[in-house]
Amino acid sequence: MRIQKNFDLTDLNTLRLPSVAENFVKIRNKEDLRVLGNASIEAQLPIKILGGGSNLVLSDKIEGLVIKVENSGRELISEDADSWRILCQAGEIWHDFVLWTLQNNYWGLENLSLIPGTVGAAPIQNIGAYGVEVKDFINEVVCWDLKKSEWLVISKQDCAFTYRDSLFKKPENSHLLVWEVVFQLPKKNKVHHEYGDIQKELQRLNKGINPQTISEAVINIRNAKLPDPRIIGNVGSFFKNPIVSKQKMEAIKNLYPQIVSYPYSSIEYKLAAGWLIEQTGWKGKRLGPVGMYDKQALVLINHGDAKAEDVWMVAKKVAQDVFDKFEIVIEPEPIRW
Repeated sequence: MRIQKNFDLTDLNTLRLPSVAENFVKIRNKEDLRVLGNASIEAQLPIKILGGGSNLVLSDKIEGLVIKVENSGRELISEDADSWRILCQAGEIWHDFVLWTLQNNYWGLENLSLIPGTVGAAPIQNIGAYGVEVKDFINEVVCWDLKKSEWLVISKQDCAFTYRDSLFKKPENSHLLVWEVVFQLPKKNKVHHEYGDIQKELQRLNKGINPQTISEAVINIRNAKLPDPRIIGNVGSFFKNPIVSKQKMEAIKNLYPQIVSYPYSSIEYKLAAGWLIEQTGWKGKRLGPVGMYDKQALVLINHGDAKAEDVWMVAKKVAQDVFDKFEIVIEPEPIRW
């Protein structure tokens, strides 16, 4: 383990924003954690934890210490008549892990195919797509407490999962480094293919409906709608889908019958932020080096040479235009460093 000074993070964030970490270190095993814990406590450095960099907007200079988690490994640790319990290290690539589960006939995560980032980031963000959230498949999360230099095992119930949020995302819990995630995948899993895009793609594939074909459909849809971050800097969906009351949704639908919405609870609806943004004319629109993608209005992209302040300026204008038109607040998904 070696702490590096003034480390360039440009290639470690998918928005490809120029950024330099004052101190940077890669962690691959538990011994690294122990040594790092002692060093960081003595130096009292503010700490930030980096996974795949796919949900971050980085400022020019990151003070303190940036920890890049790069542990690896995945295995079936137990099973019974109802489920499989699978342990995966936080540094594993999320999509690779999903494909591995499907190759081994463990069902449940297929709708979350091709979501960028690492396994460790999945519970932090409570990632979700096409009617599925990862919280429904997490059993517990193993963390290293950087303040106390001790292990914590946090149950699903104590993770405080909500829509795109969790215990780990709160600033006061930034000292909790996710090291392993234990998943519990049901053997009698219900496949989710109710979204129109998935149904259309399944019909096109004409291969039947099962976890593997749903995964294939999701991959095709995401590849068609989302730009490759290796070519165009982006973090995928930039805004959360807003959740509104049933009364609010009905009032908007009276004015805009084509609004895209989904039931979220018995009294709430989730509105498609991409649709809302598109109605304001932002789809494909650009302001300086930053704009919204021409194939999916929900995706903010870096056309090149953008900085964090450029990103937030456009995000603020998009959110304001949506509010002015619909009186609905849309919030960014990525975390600001």
